[in-house]
Amino acid sequence: MSAALPPLSDALYAALRNRAPVPLISARHPELTVDDAYRISLGVLEKRLAAGEKLVGKKIGLTAKAVQEMVGVDEPDFGFLTDAMEFANGATVAIAERLITPMVEAEIALVLKSDLPTAGVTAAMVLEATDYVAPCLEIVDTRFDTPRIGIVDTVADNASSALFVLGKGRVDPRECDLAAVRCALFRNEVKLSEGVGAAVLGSPLISAAWLANRLGAFGVALTAGDVVLPGSLVPFAPIAAGDTYVARFENLGSVTAKFA
Repeated sequence: MSAALPPLSDALYAALRNRAPVPLISARHPELTVDDAYRISLGVLEKRLAAGEKLVGKKIGLTAKAVQEMVGVDEPDFGFLTDAMEFANGATVAIAERLITPMVEAEIALVLKSDLPTAGVTAAMVLEATDYVAPCLEIVDTRFDTPRIGIVDTVADNASSALFVLGKGRVDPRECDLAAVRCALFRNEVKLSEGVGAAVLGSPLISAAWLANRLGAFGVALTAGDVVLPGSLVPFAPIAAGDTYVARFENLGSVTAKFA
C-alpha cells in the first residue's frame, strides 16, 4: 500500500470536518488507482466510525452518462452512508455547518431485508433481497477545491456523498417496475427536471447489483438493513440557502429537504 494513502485519508477527513477543500488527489498523485482511492475512502470511514458514527448503507453515483460527462469521468463511483449523514424528511440543513458546494439528486432508495453475496449478484437477487423502496434526496458535495474531479478523486471522497433524506413512502419493489418510475425535481415549487428509473444503468436494481459486485471485490457486502442509493434519476442541481427541494416519484410518493 502506498505510504501516501493514510495522509490523504487524514486530509479528506479534515476537509469534511472543517469544510476546507483540498487539492485534487489525481493531480498530486497521478499514480494512484481506483483501488487506492477506495482504501483512502475506507480510511476516512474508519475515522468517522471511530468518532461515533454508524454505518447504515452504501451508495453508487455517477450512473448516468450525462452526469459522468458533467464531471469528466467514465464509470460510476461508490461509497458509504452513515447515520450522521441522514436527515429527516422535511428537515432543514444548515449549509454553513455541514456543506461546501452542495448539489442535490433524486433517487429511489432500496432498503434490504437480507444479505447479498459479494460476487455474482444479479438484479433479480437484489429484488429478492429488498424489503422496500423509498423516495430519496441525496446531497452531494466535493471536499476538493475544483468540481472537475476524476474517478480517483470522487471514489476517495466517498463518491462525493454528503447527506441523504428518505421520504415517508415505503413500497414493495415487486409491486412496481422501478425502471419505469418517473420522477420530477422541484426547487422552490419550480420544476427543474424529470427522469425515469431506467436512467440508472437501466434500472435501480441493475445499479445495486453493480454496486454489490464492485464492493464485493473489496470484501464488502450489502447487508440486511442497508440503505442502498443506486444513483440519480435526474441531473444534479445546485443548492443555495433558502431553497426547498422536493422530488415527486410516480407510485412512490415525495421527499423534501430545506436549506438555510
